[in-house]
Amino acid sequence: MRSFDARGRQPAFTILTIGILLISLLAVVFPFLYVVMTSFAPREEILTRGFFLLPHRWTINAYGYLMNNRQFTTSFLNAVHITVVGTIVNMVLTSLMAYGLSKAWLKGRRALNFMVLFTMLFGGGIIPTYLVVKSLHLLDSYWSIFLTGAIAPFHLIVMRSFFQNLPSELEEAARIDGCGEWRLLGRIVLPLSMPAVATFTLFYAVQNWNSYFNAVLYLNDSDKWPLQVFLRQMMNEANDSMENVSGAFEYSPTVKMAAIVITALPLLAVYPFLQKYFNKGMLMGSVKG
Repeated sequence: MRSFDARGRQPAFTILTIGILLISLLAVVFPFLYVVMTSFAPREEILTRGFFLLPHRWTINAYGYLMNNRQFTTSFLNAVHITVVGTIVNMVLTSLMAYGLSKAWLKGRRALNFMVLFTMLFGGGIIPTYLVVKSLHLLDSYWSIFLTGAIAPFHLIVMRSFFQNLPSELEEAARIDGCGEWRLLGRIVLPLSMPAVATFTLFYAVQNWNSYFNAVLYLNDSDKWPLQVFLRQMMNEANDSMENVSGAFEYSPTVKMAAIVITALPLLAVYPFLQKYFNKGMLMGSVKG
């Protein structure tokens, strides 16, 4: 007979599951740990010692170098601006459109839902989108990034389904008390939808923080480039050095690793506070289509 544990599972299956999870954990943690440790090592140790996890001598020279680098600090502040303002624009537009499409009495609701679904299957293309942005005089403006990715169709559909799952009795009681649409959305619907709001806020924040292609496409002024563009240029340097108008300066391997750590740190700091909303937000929003 097969033996089972207290939860009715086979011990061999449990051991296999734990083993797979541990291997997956190491595959994710080990590279990041190497990047973090390397960022605190001297440049000479990396060039002479080869692969290691713990440096013989610890130093923060790489981080000090980046903090004194005007191009890095400017791109970091640009990334913060794009993330904060872009996420607010994303959530406001997504919430308003999802709330409207969740109402069965909305005229043309079926056609609008089809248009949203159509954009998930077919895109406008790079050149037509660029021509639209240019005709609106949005080139070299952050609004070219905010508006071209203002609403993600998948996020919109899931949030619309989340709104539809809310009890209709709450809406009827609020209307009897004289609550209008704006108060209904701000006082009842959004507070009850915090799992979905928090989940997609983080999704949009990650999207804006990692914005690269749109920034390269629409922003010609290098002083407006976000952090990902600067990081990409740094990683592409074959000889660990780079030229600018003020002279030559070197991006050593430790500086590159430190830049990667600083780039990933904001999202790593925010994610644990919103993680508890993920499963609830995604599952409740996908029950009803």
